[in-house]
Amino acid sequence: MARRLWTLMWGALALIYFFVPLYGTFDFSLRMQRGMLSLRAYELVLSDPRFWEGLRYSALMALVTILISALLFVPTVYWMHLRLPQARPVLEIATLLPFVVPAVVLVFGLIRTFSRPPLQLTNTPFTTDILIAAGYAVLSMPYMFRAVDVGMRAIDVRTLTEAAQMLGASRWQLLRDVIFPNVRVAVLSGALITFALVMGELVLASFLVRPALGPYMQLMGLTKAYEPAALAILSFALTWLSLGALQLLGRRTLITQMTTR
Repeated sequence: MARRLWTLMWGALALIYFFVPLYGTFDFSLRMQRGMLSLRAYELVLSDPRFWEGLRYSALMALVTILISALLFVPTVYWMHLRLPQARPVLEIATLLPFVVPAVVLVFGLIRTFSRPPLQLTNTPFTTDILIAAGYAVLSMPYMFRAVDVGMRAIDVRTLTEAAQMLGASRWQLLRDVIFPNVRVAVLSGALITFALVMGELVLASFLVRPALGPYMQLMGLTKAYEPAALAILSFALTWLSLGALQLLGRRTLITQMTTR
């Protein structure tokens, strides 16, 4: 009984710590018109073309980053589990580098390296988008690698590989039809964190001068008072919608796998 009360107490404190600042931000965003509660700040944000441009750009770059990260880490982690388990410490240290190297150092390195021949990628918007997607993929490495790694640990990689090879599957068929469906939920977990990371990222988009949502929110915070609070609530709602979509997709995937078995 005492242990249960202790758990409830810490859970209540965590909820208070999380929701009280959120409620304060939401309440402040409703007070743009003096003496009354209104959605005026949200109306101004949603009517701003720069908001929709930043939202579209960041969402597109998030999807591109998720695709790059999944194509990079699913085969890599699969091969590590199957053939090179001794490479785990090296990969774990390498994927932790974004926590050690600040994003501002990363973006200056990208600019100095790829703003001159032979790989000059900062001259056009398209090549700059390629560069920023690569930077986002680097920043998402700690999350995607560990999500895929946890998914791989939950399945018998060696047995699945041997069974697929006995049935004549190629390496591409093995990854596409056997490995990826079994780690789909883990990839979706990493994808959610990657999506939230890219949607709120500021440094790369700002220094590479791209119309992302992060620089727009930072600019609004410098010149406005109530609109940034509304933007914070909207970004939080977007993250929770993504979480709900993840749970829905994960549940459907689990039901499909149980049905096929």
